[in-house]
Parts: sequence; C-alpha cells; structure tokens
Amino acid sequence: MSTNASRTSPPSSILANLLHDLAPSLVVFLVALPLSLGIAVASGATPQAGLIAATVGGIVVGLCGGAPMQVSGPAAGLTVMVYGYVQQFGLAGLGVVVVIGGVLQMLGGALRLARAAMAISPAVLHAMLAGIGILIALGQTHTLLGGRPKSNALENLRALPDAVLHANPHALVIGGVTMALLLLWPKIGKRLPFLPGALVAILTGTLVSLLLPDTFAKVEIQGSLLDAVHLPQFGEHHFGDFAVAGLALFVVASAESLLCAVATDQLHAGPRANLDRELFAQGLGNTLSGLLGGLPVTGVIVRSSANIASGARSRWSAVLHGVWMLVFVMFCSGLLRYVPMAALAALLVQVGVKLVKVKEIRKIAAFGDLLVYVVTIAGVVAINLLWGIGLGFLVALVLLLKRNSSLEVTTRERGADLEVWVRGTLNFLAVPTLVARLGELPPQRTLYLQFDLQGLDHAAIEALRAWRAGYERGGGVVIKHSLDTLWRELVGKAGNGSGVTDGQR
Repeated sequence: MSTNASRTSPPSSILANLLHDLAPSLVVFLVALPLSLGIAVASGATPQAGLIAATVGGIVVGLCGGAPMQVSGPAAGLTVMVYGYVQQFGLAGLGVVVVIGGVLQMLGGALRLARAAMAISPAVLHAMLAGIGILIALGQTHTLLGGRPKSNALENLRALPDAVLHANPHALVIGGVTMALLLLWPKIGKRLPFLPGALVAILTGTLVSLLLPDTFAKVEIQGSLLDAVHLPQFGEHHFGDFAVAGLALFVVASAESLLCAVATDQLHAGPRANLDRELFAQGLGNTLSGLLGGLPVTGVIVRSSANIASGARSRWSAVLHGVWMLVFVMFCSGLLRYVPMAALAALLVQVGVKLVKVKEIRKIAAFGDLLVYVVTIAGVVAINLLWGIGLGFLVALVLLLKRNSSLEVTTRERGADLEVWVRGTLNFLAVPTLVARLGELPPQRTLYLQFDLQGLDHAAIEALRAWRAGYERGGGVVIKHSLDTLWRELVGKAGNGSGVTDGQR
C-alpha cells in the first residue's frame, strides 16, 4: 500500500475523505487545544507558541508526512528540554534551536536515516519519558497549589511541604475540581465519547473560577497572534551552543516521532508509515515552527490514537485539526485569559503521571533492563535530560557487552582425567572470567579442553595459549584443538549462523 494515497487519489476520493474526516478533526482539535496550552506553559513559553506549533504540526506535517494517521504538535516528552532551552537562550533563541533540529531532521529524512534514529533502547526511551513525567508532575503541583515551580526537582521536593501549608485555597479548589473530572471522565464520559475529558475538565475548572474571588493566576496573553510571531535570534550566544542543543533536540524529537509512527501503525489497518518521509516532514514542520516562534513538534500518540478512535481514515483529519487551531488562534485566543493556571496544572500533573507506565516497567524488568531504566530516570530527574539519556545509553552498552561476552566453564570427570567445556562467546571481555575459571582447575591432570563457541578473538586465543603453557609447566597436560584451526572454523561457520563445537582431535 502506498503512503501517497491521498495525493494520487482522484478528486472525488479526496473530497469524500475530506468530508468524512471533518468530525474526527474536530475531536482531535478539542483534545489538542488544552494539551498545547498546558505544554507551552510548562515549557516556559507563551500560550501562542504552543498553538503555533499545533497549527504547523497539523497542517504542514499532516500534508507532507509519511504517517497519514499520525497527528503532530507540541509534545509533553519535550517539555523539560524546551524549558531548559528557554531559560538558556530565551524564546527568540529557542527558535534557532528548533530550526537547527528541523534542518537536521530534513537532512536525515533525505538521507534515509529514519531507521537509524530509532536505534534507542526502549528502556532508555521509557525512562526518559517517565523522568520527564516526574519533573512535570513535581513542578506543576506547585502551580496547582497556587505557587510557582522551582528550578529543579530537588528544590520542588524541598519546597513542597511549605507549598502545601501555604496553598492558595481558590487555586486548590479549581485544580481539585479539574483533577477530579480528569480522573472520573473515563467512567462518566462514556455516554459522551465525542467530548475529550481534558477539554471538559479545563472548561469546568474555568467556570468554577468565575465563581471565586480573583486571587489566583490565569493564562497570560500578551498581544495578538502577530505579536507572538517572531523570527529566531542568536543574541549573545555562540552558534556552537545552539548546534549542540539542536542536535540533542533532533535525536529526542526524531526518536519520539518515529516510535509514535510505528505505534500508530498498530492501531489501524490503513497505509503503513514511510518513516523517512515522516522524518523529513517533521523537520519541515519544526523548521517552520521555529521560524514563526513556535515550540518544536513531534508525533503525539495521545492525539494520534484519538484521531484513529474517532474514525479518521486519511491525513485530512490531522490537516483540518491544524486549520481549526489556526482559526482559534486568529479569532478566539482572547478567551484564554479566563483559563486559570491551576486548571492547566491539574491537566499537566495527570499527563506527567501517565508518562510513568507501570506496564512498561514490568516489561523492561522481564527483559533484564531494569538497571538501564533506573539509571536513566535518576539521571533525568537528578541532573538533566541529556545526562540521563547519556547515562542510560552507557549502562545499556555495558549490559550489551556483558551479554555478548557470556561464558560458561564446566568440568566432568573422565576416569583419572578431566573434561573441560568452554561455552559461550570468548572475546577480550570474557578473558578475566576465563583465566579465573581455568586457574581453579586441579594441577597435574590431563585435561581435555573442548569448545562450544559463538565468538572468539585474538585476545582470548593468546590468553588460552598463556594459560596452557603455565599449566603444562606445572606438570599437567592439555589436549585441545589447535586454536588457529578453531579460529578458522569459527570464522568459516559464522556466515551460516552456527557456532563451533570442538572436542579432542
């Protein structure tokens, strides 16, 4: 099936899809609107920056993307990274970072590097998202209580008891009502499946706020949409700083978008995603969003799943959702001044908690990658996002090397002699274990050394030769296959996937 179906279809088919996807696009718009606002606020940006990104993600990525059912926009998974860039470079400087990341994505798509961008351990990815979720929940809890988030997770934790003691009661009521609706909507909203719980909760929290004294923070809208649109600026920062930040954004945003595209494919039976085309389109969207002063965009599984569940059957649903977002930004953005920050904070706390997926933790533990998960999440929360990802990659690499150097040495009596089996992968990483185990063998015996190997390298051969020479100097005898022959046989059989089983010759 072609991913270009919507471009090559006859006009009548395009019109039919357009009319059919009108209703699903409205559902996606209603889901995306409160999330885009909340993510923008949590990122330290203006609400308009989130709406610009949602508009560009819907229209540009929707039209050009390789995953027709995927919906793109500002993502919670980038919140912590974007917040750091806003603090470092300012909103104008953030645009430079987003443009650099977008250009790299377009280059990656043109060079067909999409599959390579997915070379990330699931344990690292899920831990990164969980760490971001924890940071969002910790910070936005302060906003829900009527205060302001602190600079890092540790400060948020330290200040939490005092924030609870001095909570703004009106903000707490608004946030509590919003949170209660978010939690209860999956049950009470079954009869109204076309209404997203997030939108209902935000609207209810806003209505409640109108009945209370005006002692709580609300969304700040400064100027019109045209005032929010601005070209990126370097300011006093060096290009190298922007380049490093853009590269990091490229890696994280690409991985999130491509993994979301793969996950979205599992939810529908339509055309499969063309990942290289999707990566290029994500880059195009990010470049334009950065130039307009918007947040970075990625594929978002919440919006994509809502798109599919509401019955969308073409890319026009994502595109139209971007059109509705543009209409709202142009004519209705003034309404946002009534939205209390505590209501958005309640939504973000729920989003943050949902990023910590217990089901994924169990799966990761079953595959033996729990240490990778723990180290990554600890790094993200305690240090920063890039350190967390880097530490997670490092631990994953160490575990991979350890698994690829697994070695088993067993012995069996053969009368007065001893049969010694060496099984596994025999490389330089396994040499210390090999030497230690062979050093435990009883001296002055006749040993029949046999191999069942999946890998062998020069360091292991030299270690075996040195051990044999020492053992025989002590009065023992070692009977084994020639190591050079063993090497040739292993290399010769590697092509058909079989290891070498070798005994006495």
